[in-house]
Amino acid sequence: MDTGEHMATPTDAQFLTLAQWFSPAYPVGGFAYSHGLEWEIEAGRVTCKDTLSNWIETVLRYGAGHSDALFLAAAYHAENGDIANIDQSSRAFAASAERLKESDLQGAAFCQITSAIWASNLTALTYPVAVGHAAKLAGLPLGLTTQMFLKAMISNLVSVGMRLVPLGQTEGQTLIHALTPIATEIAQQTETGDLADLGSTAFLADIASMKHETQYSRVFRT
Repeated sequence: MDTGEHMATPTDAQFLTLAQWFSPAYPVGGFAYSHGLEWEIEAGRVTCKDTLSNWIETVLRYGAGHSDALFLAAAYHAENGDIANIDQSSRAFAASAERLKESDLQGAAFCQITSAIWASNLTALTYPVAVGHAAKLAGLPLGLTTQMFLKAMISNLVSVGMRLVPLGQTEGQTLIHALTPIATEIAQQTETGDLADLGSTAFLADIASMKHETQYSRVFRT
């Protein structure tokens, strides 16, 4: 079903609210997580802009990018009584302990600060579920919310590569620009929030998040 929601024109206030939510200054701690990318770099499989681009695109299309967008949309469409079940599914779908930690801690931080500022009744939820539920409560458009959520994921992963590969600022920003259209594509694919479409084949990214748990020297929490 195509709701056509992504065609709606957001207001300036909605743009600015989402810009605040997904700003690096919003205290969810996204900078502390590499989603297993730190291990991939340590193992010598991500070594340049092209290999980093391939790794992030795989995560977006076939891993947490796509599944988190589905959970976000499902939470957006859900009645309040269904949020807990969606959140439990989000937790169960985490492929590793660190992947769950990443989603759980960022979600709890997002709920705390967003509830305090927007007077929303948000309990601790995984990050995509928290964002979807908060966006619905705040009357924000789903399509734009999902795109900006994924754009923040892209930016965070690229920043990991810029720091550890390392990549220059121009290479990093060029890569963010090149990957951004994927965020729009996934937002449109997942807008119904049908969890029957859940799936993941980003196996190396999942294994990397598991390997990172025992990595001897590391900068990031995941």
